[in-house]
Amino acid sequence: MQNPLKIELPAQRIFGLDILRALAILFVVFGHARLLLPTELSIYHDWFIPDGVSLFFVLSGFLIGGILIRLLENNTPTSKLLFNFWIRRWFRTLPNYFLILILLLALNTFRDPNFSFHNIGRYFIFAQNLFYTQPDFFPEAWSLSVEEWFYLIVPVCIFTLIWRFRFKPSKAIIGVVVFIILATTIFRSVRFLYVDLDSVIDWDGTFRKQVFMRLDSLMFGVLGAYMQHYKPQKWLHYKFPLFLLGIALFVLSKVLEYSGWVAFDSFYNCVFSFTVVSLATLFLLPHLSTVKQGKGLVGKSVTFISIISYSMYLLNLSVIMPYINVIIPWGEVFNHNLTAVYFARYFTYWAIVIVTSTLLYKYFEVPMTRLRDAKAFNKM
Repeated sequence: MQNPLKIELPAQRIFGLDILRALAILFVVFGHARLLLPTELSIYHDWFIPDGVSLFFVLSGFLIGGILIRLLENNTPTSKLLFNFWIRRWFRTLPNYFLILILLLALNTFRDPNFSFHNIGRYFIFAQNLFYTQPDFFPEAWSLSVEEWFYLIVPVCIFTLIWRFRFKPSKAIIGVVVFIILATTIFRSVRFLYVDLDSVIDWDGTFRKQVFMRLDSLMFGVLGAYMQHYKPQKWLHYKFPLFLLGIALFVLSKVLEYSGWVAFDSFYNCVFSFTVVSLATLFLLPHLSTVKQGKGLVGKSVTFISIISYSMYLLNLSVIMPYINVIIPWGEVFNHNLTAVYFARYFTYWAIVIVTSTLLYKYFEVPMTRLRDAKAFNKM
């Protein structure tokens, strides 16, 4: 009998990048799972968990930037090439997203007859957090909007510079990288001058989770892809010192976050905290990109989590978290022992996230990817 949870682990993967992707999704789920822990534990929980989404942004920019560089260096930059790039990206990201979006709409309608569809249409075009705070519905969708607008805007800018202004691909790419990083930083700086923040929640919705506040995070990844392709010796020469510097920057960002030295509404926190975390992630990439293979059970586990990471991201908070308290009468099962309830509920949540994510990946995400390839969109 075939194991429904068994998935193929592709051999041609860069294990170091799988490590980063696996850590990113684990940090995200750890951050959400703390809601199931007592307050005195969840406070300490946050001290050791970096922002997993920021890691995803830089890694995504690095991978997509690499794809764009190889496309432009090996092909004539035509509208067909650009369209094929988008089709392959959208087949990878949109089917899962729309499936979960429609599922959540159905679940919310069933649970709450007064559920409002006001502004829900924006989720279908990733416009729910372009310049404003995203509604409470489907909260993790904010980062997917950032990524989708990156997929749309950055290739258009690069191709336009090549088509209209006769830039070489290398010049077009670095030009767009520098422009978007500077423009996004200036945008955050200007907004800082005109916005009053009353709480961390305001900061989160106004700065951290809006599309045009965060595009620079992905561009640091594209900068890494540029360096790897066009400056490979410089990219690798200081890989280990840069790796250590990246770790140090992560530690520094956490110290600044929880030491009380920097206020949530400070200029640093609103403008440059995202830059520090993006640089920290970028500095990890030269070393991690050279780690080609993992070994043993640990290596397989890292690759496994990396492969199902997108499904984990979509399912863990909005689909699974609201129901974890009602699927089992925890108090009765554990005789109202709160300690037992907290930990049983916590680990059950993790198990459900991993199992359902594996099923979503195997029986929906993989078939959608195969459909994309069957349509010959990979001719490029």
